[in-house]
Amino acid sequence: MRASAPLLLLVGVTAIWGVTFVQVQDALALYPLFAFLAVRFAISTVVLAPFAWRSVRSMPREGIVAGLGVGVLLAAAYGLQTAGLELTTVASTGFITGLYVVFTPLIALWLFGTRVPTAAWIGVVLALIGLLLLNGVPGGSTLGNALVLGNAVFQSFQIASMERFAPRYDPRALTFLQMSTCFVGFLVIALLLGELEMPEGRTVWSALIVTGVFAGALGYLIATWVQARTTAARAALVFTLEAPFAALFGVLLAEEVLGWLGWLGCGVMLAGIVLAEPAAADVLRRLVGRSRPEGATSG
Repeated sequence: MRASAPLLLLVGVTAIWGVTFVQVQDALALYPLFAFLAVRFAISTVVLAPFAWRSVRSMPREGIVAGLGVGVLLAAAYGLQTAGLELTTVASTGFITGLYVVFTPLIALWLFGTRVPTAAWIGVVLALIGLLLLNGVPGGSTLGNALVLGNAVFQSFQIASMERFAPRYDPRALTFLQMSTCFVGFLVIALLLGELEMPEGRTVWSALIVTGVFAGALGYLIATWVQARTTAARAALVFTLEAPFAALFGVLLAEEVLGWLGWLGCGVMLAGIVLAEPAAADVLRRLVGRSRPEGATSG
């Protein structure tokens, strides 16, 4: 049970991310895009500050640079995803975002030479098939879908980078640096576009609180902690659950139609995760041993 606890926590995080697709889409109909992102990540930064500040101060320069760099990748991903969500459907956004499960192991292999076991590759293929079954050919806006596809590419770079850095540095500091980088970047853009204004209304504020606190600060803190104990392939497979969760909440809250193929897709993706588990665990042992400095102990 203890071995599966990180995986279960990550599943919970993806469920929260899934429901936010609907909330954010509703909020963007009432509040400017980059102002929303700036306030969202401001909330995340403030929530994390009391817990992370001491860790950030004691972090080596290399760790700070790594955190800021990964934060830029995360900001690019969220900017593209949110802009695309404003133009296309919740289901299409969830499907296309989930394509980072295909990109992530390839990027980890390309950047860091991380070997991906055969069973994990089969799991990735099943996850992709499940995503295809979930939504079929994505509909909505062509531009919106293209923006979300760009988000999937940046997310895969972010996940692969975290595979490298999460075992080396404090997860609180890494998460704080990513959230604060997103906040500063989106604040500058919102100011330049003249979008910054005080949020109003229950719809906007509920979306800001859920995304800023639970999907942002706590969600990425948990995700960073889990990624210190897993591989890019395994994390990407679990993250694919964000797509079926988004589709599920789209059906329940936004009255979108999922269909029997969509439900079948959810099952196929779960099969991919279960299949890849043992092989990914073996990679975990080799990777953590390689990444951790000599003499370091697990926390």
